[in-house]
Amino acid sequence: MTAGLLTPRVLRSLLPALSLAVLLVAIFYLQPRAMSYFGINLLLNLAVPIALATLAQMFILTVNDLDLSIGSFVSFVACIAATWLSEMPLLGILALLGCILVYALLGALIYLRDLPSIVVTLGMSFVWLGLSVLLLPTPGGTAPGWLQALMKLKTPLVPFCVIAAIVIGLVVHLGLMRSAHGAVLRGAGGNPKAVARAGWSLLRIKVTMFALAGCFGVLAGLALVGLTTSADANIALRYTLLSIAGVILGGGEFVGGRVSPIGAVIGAMTLTLAGSFLSFLRLSPDWQIGAQGAILILVLALRMLINRAEARR
Repeated sequence: MTAGLLTPRVLRSLLPALSLAVLLVAIFYLQPRAMSYFGINLLLNLAVPIALATLAQMFILTVNDLDLSIGSFVSFVACIAATWLSEMPLLGILALLGCILVYALLGALIYLRDLPSIVVTLGMSFVWLGLSVLLLPTPGGTAPGWLQALMKLKTPLVPFCVIAAIVIGLVVHLGLMRSAHGAVLRGAGGNPKAVARAGWSLLRIKVTMFALAGCFGVLAGLALVGLTTSADANIALRYTLLSIAGVILGGGEFVGGRVSPIGAVIGAMTLTLAGSFLSFLRLSPDWQIGAQGAILILVLALRMLINRAEARR
């Protein structure tokens, strides 16, 4: 009965959660004191901004594109939050809305000119980085008090970071995976010709997905600066690769509109925990990025084996 339930398809969907569970068990074994409210909060403190950036990347991947600028974009948002949003709130809000608008326009440009998203977003990564340096040449600034209070909120029983990650994943899952409009958005990545024949505008879909990516990138930057209380032009550059890895680790694919919002959040949490796990192993920081890549390759290898087993059925 159990063997019948654990089909390759079910195993593939459970793989992100199993990866997270294995890492948690390993961390609790190495450091039993981490098995507490304070310990879990410390381990997953940065999971929220990484999860938001991963979801931003997921929206882009849903329409078969790739965003190589999300890391520098989150850094720019963090710089805005630590300067303009704190000192001149109205200017800061307008700047953040302008950032989302730029993302939407990028989606339109990529679609109308049939440009490779990798090239366009790679170019934009230098633009965002340059703007960050102009706005905040040296690390500093101060996050708004309300933002710090929100990100450091102490909830009963379960840390705020865990609750926030669960709520974010469920909300995006319901919107993208369980709604009629979400099916159309995903269909634009899986079968764009069929979606166009059904009367839906591919341009509007592309603009919508890029705008959503911009929104979640802004939220990621705000969450990050709320935790760090200050900003830096390079504060989130590694989020680009982490966001791609999080989506893939969570069961997403580069083509076909095959994504999983809950899986993406779990993937982001897994990558966050991986850094802590490697620290407990006392690995040099120079080796930790490579070790995180090895963990990702291991999970992908397991997924490939499961896919092969499913193909033989």
